Amino acid sequence: MMGLDHAHSPYRRAAVIYNPYAGRLARRAHLLQRSIDLLRQQGTQATLIATTGPGTAGSLAKHEIDRGVDLIVAAGGDGTTNEILNGMVHSAVPLAILPAGTANVLAHELKIKHGLLHAAGSIASLQPRRISLGVMRAAGFERYFLLMAGIGLDAQIVYDINLDLKAAAGKLAYYVGGVAQLFRPIPQFDVIVSAKIHRCGFALISNVRNYGGDLEIACGASLLRDDFELVLFEGSSAFGYLRYLLGVALKRVDRVRGCTVLRATSATFEAASDPAVYTQIDGELACRLPVKIDVEPRALTLLVPPAYLAREEKIESRRQKAGDRRQKQETEAGDRRSGADG
Repeated sequence: MMGLDHAHSPYRRAAVIYNPYAGRLARRAHLLQRSIDLLRQQGTQATLIATTGPGTAGSLAKHEIDRGVDLIVAAGGDGTTNEILNGMVHSAVPLAILPAGTANVLAHELKIKHGLLHAAGSIASLQPRRISLGVMRAAGFERYFLLMAGIGLDAQIVYDINLDLKAAAGKLAYYVGGVAQLFRPIPQFDVIVSAKIHRCGFALISNVRNYGGDLEIACGASLLRDDFELVLFEGSSAFGYLRYLLGVALKRVDRVRGCTVLRATSATFEAASDPAVYTQIDGELACRLPVKIDVEPRALTLLVPPAYLAREEKIESRRQKAGDRRQKQETEAGDRRSGADG
């Protein structure tokens, strides 16, 4: 096939775990078999394994790793990928993705083409990178995430979403749900970071810049960092969030009054008034508050495009140089003040 990378793969046996009800797979299941054929052309003997219901993908991944596969491939959306990685935490076996769901934030972040055949044809050229995950914990609940967790407003949208509309219209269902929230007060909660309390209606805890594939909220986040970016939005009126949306569209949300951007490795979230404050992880409903979110260092091996690594390393280098310049300026300003006082 034209334009596909047929480099020899270092992986001998792969398990391709897929959600048969994922948007694109439900309509074009034949592409999965063609993707398997492409993997075999690269030297990887791949087996298709269908999930049998919600929450089964993680146990399938763990079972296949125990059987000796040296690559797990997640075929579906971000929710399927999240389930699978929860069965892979601290394993040495790498994870690759074939994006085929309603939302593919990870594919957007990595700049992986959405076509299943293009994604399958490029797996041999991807590079393994050990990355950190987030983990959300509550009473009787623990779940890891690769992309993001949302508290409050966006989790309420996920909670209320019409599943039939989601199946028929994809991401449009989330926009419809967002409009419905305009006419409801937003429950408030407290975020505790480094002993400081922030009152919010929406909090995003993110390892990626992309949000829903179309927007960027956590503009300083990266899968290569060992902390997460925390974006906090004040306010109980949904109409007030329209100016936040404008800030997001302009990639200047950190300059909008009422928005706070932090970096952290741990944060606690507690309901301030209404106990029914929901959380979501990688686009799927998780649990109610209170919860604690921590970084789990170097917990997963992810296959990423070389171009992504080069781009992120360049961004990090620029960030470090900017930080060094700021520190130098602050030191010089402090020296000048000390001289003036003397």
